[in-house]
Amino acid sequence: MSGSDTKASLAARVLAGEARAIARAISLIEDEDPSSADLVRQIFAKTGRAYLVGVTGPPGAGKSTLVSALIAELRTTGRAVAVIAVDPSSPITGGALLGDRVRMQAYAGDRDVFIRSMASRGHAGGLAATSATAAAVLDAAGFRTIFLETVGTGQSEVEVAAAADTTVVLEAPEMGDEVQAIKAGLLEVADIVVVNKADRPGAQRTASQLRAMLTAAAPRDVPDDRPRPKRPEVLLATASTGHGVAELLAAIDRRASGTAEIGVTSAATAARLARARAQVWAIVLERLRERLGDDRHAAEASDLFRAVADHQLDPYAAADRLVDRLAREELDAEIGRLPR
Repeated sequence: MSGSDTKASLAARVLAGEARAIARAISLIEDEDPSSADLVRQIFAKTGRAYLVGVTGPPGAGKSTLVSALIAELRTTGRAVAVIAVDPSSPITGGALLGDRVRMQAYAGDRDVFIRSMASRGHAGGLAATSATAAAVLDAAGFRTIFLETVGTGQSEVEVAAAADTTVVLEAPEMGDEVQAIKAGLLEVADIVVVNKADRPGAQRTASQLRAMLTAAAPRDVPDDRPRPKRPEVLLATASTGHGVAELLAAIDRRASGTAEIGVTSAATAARLARARAQVWAIVLERLRERLGDDRHAAEASDLFRAVADHQLDPYAAADRLVDRLAREELDAEIGRLPR
């Protein structure tokens, strides 16, 4: 069987929802295999139908437990669901350290639940660089609800808002994160804020403080050419017992229904454009890193890094030189393609 036949077969199996094919496709994407781009091209026209829910928040807030509880709630109504859980990377192997699938083993034999742990591999923003493309594979495979669970390293995980249709931010009672969260902008990208572990003392107070801060922080005057800040809904839940999970899923479903009714209005179009922009830029930046890191540029890059380390050259000038080198290569290639 030829390589092209193999790719076509894998794409067809993904579209048929075959679990092994989905896992293989995501592995190719995560490993940045050259064949993954062709695979995505074959299935991309079948994407755009899933509803993506980002789940983020500080360590210890209970993200994995909440996602597991949401899976259980979805399965009671027969709805299929997929999860991409991003874990910190091992500095030695590059693999995922925690493996969020361990927390969701109850669904290992359920063909309508697909759970994949992905290593962040040093990518900032809470997601892996390939998370959005992996979600596209799950979308093409027929999963209509996809959860993106971030690493959980602190208050900088706002990238998930660009990748998801709804962003759920978790907070836990008395963790002291409320002011830091709103200062860092994490709550500004939230659509729903969940105070998890609501059975603990102080949960109601934490929810009240968050509601008050969100109201007080909302700007009174926003220019017409800028998007208005979100006014997230604040809910209470205890993921370990399932308390409040049905209410959270209902809130997510209301947002999904509202998006479907909005259709192609400016707000819906802007959200889709933001996601496309983030996905394309991630690929562009990764390809630039690959090209600048190949053997042709290694020596020049090494010299520039050394010059910056020795304070003989500033980092902006070094970056400009590397970018200019790529631009010259592109120009030379274009000239070489001209008819003689």
